Amino acid sequence: MSSKAMKNPTSVNPMNIEPINCEPLKRLVRTVPDFPKPGILFYDITTLLKDRLGFATLIDALAAHYLERDIDLVLGIEARGFIFGPALAYRLNAGFVPVRKPRKLPAPTAKVTYDLEYGTDSLEIHQDAIEPGQNVVIVDDLLATGGTMEATVKLVRQLGGRIAGLGFAIELDFLKGRERFEDFDVFSLLHYDE
Repeated sequence: MSSKAMKNPTSVNPMNIEPINCEPLKRLVRTVPDFPKPGILFYDITTLLKDRLGFATLIDALAAHYLERDIDLVLGIEARGFIFGPALAYRLNAGFVPVRKPRKLPAPTAKVTYDLEYGTDSLEIHQDAIEPGQNVVIVDDLLATGGTMEATVKLVRQLGGRIAGLGFAIELDFLKGRERFEDFDVFSLLHYDE
């Protein structure tokens, strides 16, 4: 059976899906001051991930946002996008594609280099990971300034994919990363103002 024929599993009825309130999940996110450097407040999701109901709620809430769309692939950005991406792809009956740091993928890759606060970094994806016209959702744990997601968007465009959405567990609203993505559906479950 082709993956297109399996697109709409009988266990999913998009007409009955309602948004899930994720605000209670904030109590499961640990804040760590001065990590990874002084002056930074780090939002640690490992405490949410170890909570079985919290993790299930997070994935179900992401899935509820995308179930009515015909998603072909979920892309997860290294490393925390690898946690959410496969679980979301499973829930959406879609494939999963990793977006990796350089020299981690074995076959020919497409690459994008992007600016960091002090220097540059790069991301890669297999050249055959996305077929032109496929609907893609890109997920990561956190939207801060948006540089990593912007690089991933460029990779998807290089390969001819259509971006159906950008999904995040957490968004740091005060950093205004969302402003880079006005042409996209940006969906974040938990919002922080500081």
